[in-house]
Amino acid sequence: MRVRTTAAVAAVSSLALLTGCGAADMTKQASPFAGAQGAKTVTLSVQSWVGAQSNVAVAQYLLEHELGYRVDTVQVDEAPAWDALSQGRVDALLEDWGHPEQEQRYVKDKKTIAPGGELGVTGHIGWFVPTYLAEKHPDITDWRNLDKYADLFRTPESGNKGQLMDGSPSYVTNDKALVKNLKLDYQVVFAGSEAAQITQMKQFAKEKKPFLTYWYSPQWLFEKVPMTEVKLPPYKEGCDADPEKVACAYPHTPLQKYLNADFARKGGKAAAFLKKFRWTTEDQNEVSLMIADKKMTPQDAARKWVDSHESTWRKWLS
Repeated sequence: MRVRTTAAVAAVSSLALLTGCGAADMTKQASPFAGAQGAKTVTLSVQSWVGAQSNVAVAQYLLEHELGYRVDTVQVDEAPAWDALSQGRVDALLEDWGHPEQEQRYVKDKKTIAPGGELGVTGHIGWFVPTYLAEKHPDITDWRNLDKYADLFRTPESGNKGQLMDGSPSYVTNDKALVKNLKLDYQVVFAGSEAAQITQMKQFAKEKKPFLTYWYSPQWLFEKVPMTEVKLPPYKEGCDADPEKVACAYPHTPLQKYLNADFARKGGKAAAFLKKFRWTTEDQNEVSLMIADKKMTPQDAARKWVDSHESTWRKWLS
């Protein structure tokens, strides 16, 4: 689970790289093409992190250039995307990190959303330090030793505590509960967005400064800033059931796709294609790196990936 229900939904005409969070409340707005009867149109939900944008960019490119669909995208964070998907305001969500409450309500009870299969990518959230710091202080990668190094991570924002850097305040994390329940001398400080967090980490790395951050894979930044995960108490099924009492690591989550139930039944070749869309972490990171680091447009990055991976995507069309 990555993002709160407070984030906004905004319809857009093309895929764009988000650089921040916060917008007017547009949760009632949807693509004019969503659910259009008899039209070859598809509306895809796109989240604010670049990996999710990479999924949509490649799916959009193939739907348009190989199957002849018109594709619209709607910017919407994870939890609100379930509402939009259930109501038919979007047709598909290509990267979900696990929302058991919404799955129970919409997939099992209301049956307004249908599983679309695995994306092929396994997601994992954790705490990370730069590898250059881990090599200097090998024991820093055990959470039980973090307080010994709290002084290294102090910033003006964290006061007299060490800073644990998170991304957007709209992300759902266990970090505040973890700091409290593990009795760590740290303060969670939000960078504001994924883009702002990346900027800070790249600057710290350039200056070889220490930092401790909430981060996740798959993520292209690992290729530019090598990081080592801090070992938290092992994850066990149900250890994160009570958000206030969490004292364990984050799980490894096979990322899932979901379709509006009507679209899954009546969406023809588009629905069949999206169910078969499945790629690897390496594939996603390749496109993400082009978008976020090489500053290519999502469309150009998708075109370049498609041109060099026909053996992968051709089977999605069969």
